[in-house]
Amino acid sequence: MGRYTGPSCRLCRREGIKLMLRGARCETAKCAMERQWRSYPPGQHNWRRSRGSEYGMRLREKQKVKRYYGVFEKQFMKYFHHAERTKGNTGSALLSLLERRLDNVIYKLGLAPSRAAARQTVSHGHVHVNGRCVSVPSYRVRVGDRFTIKGSERSQKLIRSCLEELGEPHVQNWLTLDMTTLAGEVVALPTRDDVMIPVEEQLIVELCSQ
Repeated sequence: MGRYTGPSCRLCRREGIKLMLRGARCETAKCAMERQWRSYPPGQHNWRRSRGSEYGMRLREKQKVKRYYGVFEKQFMKYFHHAERTKGNTGSALLSLLERRLDNVIYKLGLAPSRAAARQTVSHGHVHVNGRCVSVPSYRVRVGDRFTIKGSERSQKLIRSCLEELGEPHVQNWLTLDMTTLAGEVVALPTRDDVMIPVEEQLIVELCSQ
């Protein structure tokens, strides 16, 4: 599987918003989006770029979501086709499916500084779901799923050091977290209001439906 190995801040600059790809650094003055001279799109001729076409606007919304959740084209289209078969609004269903990724849940619980770090935490076997080790970052959580950290000293130290660095997380209503035992649980399915990225999902639906 291919992966992006270039500078993360370049992606934020291209989309014009903070994608929170570098964890706590994105909240500081070191973030490229906080610096006026670097908050423009990357490239030598960024100042010449026009508003763009209707297709370009839809493509930007799609790329924004893909980069925010860290998925590639083939995987994204699988989520979209699944959302198409779901009753209700396709765009909201798509975002809900992406929110239910295990790496996103670990990030939302504050057990990792970024989604990329959460992906690594899961793939290295530090996370257990319902008592079983799950090393697949794209694992889709369900209501009632309970998350715990592997009992080894290395895993516990890794997660607790992250919590000390980031502070107590602000957990959304569809999740719960016990700071003492480092155990989390899904108590409801995420809604459109739980998606923090500003995106017009209807434009994505129009693009992918063509």
